[in-house]
Amino acid sequence: VQLQASGGGLVQAGGSLRLSCAASGRTLSMRTIGWSRQAPGKEREFVAAITWTGDSTSYADYVKGRFTISRDNAKDTVYLQMNNMKFEDTAVYYCTAGRSIWGVRSNPDFWGQGTLVTVSS
Repeated sequence: VQLQASGGGLVQAGGSLRLSCAASGRTLSMRTIGWSRQAPGKEREFVAAITWTGDSTSYADYVKGRFTISRDNAKDTVYLQMNNMKFEDTAVYYCTAGRSIWGVRSNPDFWGQGTLVTVSS
């Protein structure tokens, strides 16, 4: 599975940004898609994930109620809508893929390149 993330940039605290992840490849079993992030000086952490059918999603507590993950399978694209952003959301965001929500949360099988999100306070 190849993953291409885009949409990062600079946003003010309280603002919104939408990330996109274009997925390609024939490994249909690896179609649960997620987002993880890594802030400067910190370890990578899980953000959100969505199953192939879109009927199940999972969010980290620190983004619940602010971030929404969705997908358009016709376009093979997953989105992460980020609202009410905080300074601590500043990080490189990575698109990930795996076999299940649990797998993507704990140890994704595939990682895309990151896209930088900077939130100014």
